[in-house]
Amino acid sequence: MENQGIDFVILWVDGNDPEWQKEKAKYRPQLQEDARSQRYRDWDNLQYWFRGVEKFAPWVRKIHFVTWGHIPKWMNIYHPKLHIVKHSDFMPEKYLPTFSCNPLEINLHRIDGLSERFVYFNDDTFLISETKCTDFFKNEKPCDSVALNVHCFDMNRDFNYAAFQAIGIVNKYFDFHKIIKKEWKKWFHPLNGKYILRTIYLLPCPRFPGIYQPHLPNSFLKSTFTELWEKEYELLDDTSSHKFRNKLDYTQWIFRNWQLVSGNFENRTSKLGKSFSIEKDKDSIESVCKFIRRQRCKMIAINDGEMNEQEFEQNKRMIIRAFNNILPEKSSFEID
Repeated sequence: MENQGIDFVILWVDGNDPEWQKEKAKYRPQLQEDARSQRYRDWDNLQYWFRGVEKFAPWVRKIHFVTWGHIPKWMNIYHPKLHIVKHSDFMPEKYLPTFSCNPLEINLHRIDGLSERFVYFNDDTFLISETKCTDFFKNEKPCDSVALNVHCFDMNRDFNYAAFQAIGIVNKYFDFHKIIKKEWKKWFHPLNGKYILRTIYLLPCPRFPGIYQPHLPNSFLKSTFTELWEKEYELLDDTSSHKFRNKLDYTQWIFRNWQLVSGNFENRTSKLGKSFSIEKDKDSIESVCKFIRRQRCKMIAINDGEMNEQEFEQNKRMIIRAFNNILPEKSSFEID
């Protein structure tokens, strides 16, 4: 399959930008903001995201780099594949400013020149080995793996609420058992791997209990965003108005869920990438670095966990060395 025009979109924030900090302080709520430092700590590895794209996904049509306004000093802003997008370039004025990724994510379809087919990256998700456009889209449909899931409630984890919100939309419009019966070949496709067991165990549920959400880049159709905005404008408009994260926000998960449940996707292996969380009693920094150096999958997500600043600085250096091991040369997205 030839590349029909697949774009990448990445959100990035420089939490150390004094102008951004100054504006954020004007709107900072005293009780609602998630002010954990890891939300904005700089891992200083964004250049490796661009190196990975250039080396492992040279077929990409355009990269839409979404930023509050700050730009890395090393970035070649004149690169023909790079489209620098400020929040004010695509977000309706009534939603600005926002210091949460959720309003930005659910309005990505408004980016000028964005292809119908695009892949959304968080800035902690990277390509680490060769990819093909068919890893992300086939027959003009998004590629994905699918499985049911149960979200175990924890009041300290905001994403639990996002999962409930997203599955609520699905259950409003789709009949669980009719969908599973109609699309059983996709839900039980061998490429879903061990996650098929989750689906089997949860089949007795009366409604969709949840959908497994791996923290990896997601393939989207711009028309999916448009469709859901038409159906649920008030809900998405409300999330878009939030300056900071709110536990009742709707997120990109509603669009992924919609594509999966409507059958508007093609199966791909669940082993395309892996997500790590760097914090005590979870994934060790050594295992993350080894995974990168050995290029064990095509994609990796590296979640910032609870660690003190000394641990953070040490882990950051190790991650950079691992990336530099597979991507030592500057990309054309970097200034010489």
